[in-house]
Amino acid sequence: MKPETRNLKPETKNRKPFDALLLFSFGGPERREDVIPFLEGIVGNRAPRARIEAVAEHYYLFDGVSFINAQNRALIAALEKDFAAHGLDLPIYFGNRHWHPFVKEAVRQMAADGVRRAVVFITAAYDSYVSYRLYLDELSRVQRELGAEAIQFTPLPVFFDRPGFIEPNIEHVRDALAQLPAEAHIAFTAHSIPIDMAENSPYVPQLLHVAREISAAVGNDRWQLVYQSRSGNPRQPWLEPDIGDHLETLAAQGVKNVVIAPIGFISDHMEVVYDLDTAARQKADSLGITIARAKTVGTHPRFVQMIREMVREARNW
Repeated sequence: MKPETRNLKPETKNRKPFDALLLFSFGGPERREDVIPFLEGIVGNRAPRARIEAVAEHYYLFDGVSFINAQNRALIAALEKDFAAHGLDLPIYFGNRHWHPFVKEAVRQMAADGVRRAVVFITAAYDSYVSYRLYLDELSRVQRELGAEAIQFTPLPVFFDRPGFIEPNIEHVRDALAQLPAEAHIAFTAHSIPIDMAENSPYVPQLLHVAREISAAVGNDRWQLVYQSRSGNPRQPWLEPDIGDHLETLAAQGVKNVVIAPIGFISDHMEVVYDLDTAARQKADSLGITIARAKTVGTHPRFVQMIREMVREARNW
């Protein structure tokens, strides 16, 4: 599957090796005073102040620190070590859509450093407008704003079906199942998105593909794909069921043990540590359900190797 180049500078026939890798992610605050500006930057005037302040409380439980930037820096460090060990001389730049370091800052630095051909790794395993294609639009907008069209960006494709993503998830679900009795149910979770957006993307089929691969590998057919972290207009239909509602359904069915596997995410950022490790765990405790949360892929060696392999493949397109 070749990368999308929509709204980006077309490829040329006579390719030179890439000058750099841009890791492009969501971003998050790293101190209390940045939480409200961060949330305002995401929702603008689309959410009432009370809702912004309520979500801010989630961050304040962790001193206002979102873990996503630190986790992306850890991934970059792992990639740098892996690249060096395998003879891939490629500097890595880091940019976010919603907080420092913004992708605009990264592209400005890349231009100053003379980068002309860069491969882009977007930290989204699945294809939807908000998780992947919006990042391509943002990168094109930043290029135009900075006059940096001379940089040719080649985005890597989504990677939901790559063994380097699926195999670490299998390992982590198997480890979580080992903490519970054999009759445990698996709740595969992903970020909810509006239904009309989901219907115009392969997001749900891709998630189901991963869930089926994992359940088959661990030999457990008691599972369901559920959703979490919904936001936006409460009157707009979003993908369901929510993980909290799903736990209530399982409790009514007499289920006592549940593995929660956040396959929709690559690291343990706020949507995982609050929505699952805090809110969902509290819900499970109130229902008499014991849960074990599977780890995300993070900096698993197979995942790091996968990214290197994707970069090498991109060099040969």
